[in-house]
Amino acid sequence: MERLDVFKDSNVWIASYFSDDCSCAHENNEHTLIYLCSGLLEIEERGHRTPLRTGECAFIRRDNRIRLWKHANPQHPYHSIALRFTRSFLREFYLTLDPSQIPAESRRDKTSLRILPAQRPDIRNFFESIQPCFKAETKPSEEKLKQRMAQGVHLLLETDPALYASLFDFVEPWKINILDYLNENYMYDLSMGQIAAYTGRSLATFKRDFAKVSELTPQKWILARRLEAARDLIRKGGRKISEICFDVGFRNLSHFSKLYKTTYGVAPSREIIPDPQPLPEP
Repeated sequence: MERLDVFKDSNVWIASYFSDDCSCAHENNEHTLIYLCSGLLEIEERGHRTPLRTGECAFIRRDNRIRLWKHANPQHPYHSIALRFTRSFLREFYLTLDPSQIPAESRRDKTSLRILPAQRPDIRNFFESIQPCFKAETKPSEEKLKQRMAQGVHLLLETDPALYASLFDFVEPWKINILDYLNENYMYDLSMGQIAAYTGRSLATFKRDFAKVSELTPQKWILARRLEAARDLIRKGGRKISEICFDVGFRNLSHFSKLYKTTYGVAPSREIIPDPQPLPEP
């Protein structure tokens, strides 16, 4: 059974202890810095698993869904420490930066998972200094918590200046392309508020910016994109209609079939799979 020790104020530290293997789906709503004290953590993103070993640290950008596989054994129980950077904390931190020191060329990396260089003394010392806080009878003060969180942000910024754009993605120059984001995430059940936040916008700004790139509403665009993706998969053949329906983001097969027929004039089960094109003559 897992034990979580949590400090939750304006920011969150979490220490996770586990003695058996487990996995859990996780929607990463905040930027997270996670350090593995012992055991093994596999982070699955878009079907690809990345191992995080003892002494290693990973930055997981908000806006994506991941699955965590936690492995332990009697000699090496699972123990990790995670720092979650809330938007309010990052906005406050951003205001303390010297504008002249912020790299203007920083661009938000499309990669959602970033493994930091292994066995860095500054990272190890930082997290080792946090561990006793969970065992102490007195919780650190709010000011001390903020100082530690700020240290975590500085560790990231010193790793790669490109992380400025990822951490402070609420700043106007670093808003990410709406259609790029939706083309990668249309299959997920996200609210408009979540999509707006994930693309670095307020809900009002998101709606205004979306109107500049599409005549459809965001909801209708997502629906059309799911149907388009489903049609492509059906025409490729080799998969069940129900499987495709859920993979592209629909939650009800009959509703999907009705929308599909209305849009394309044929039920998905009767969609014609194109004949393979003959190879050219040698």
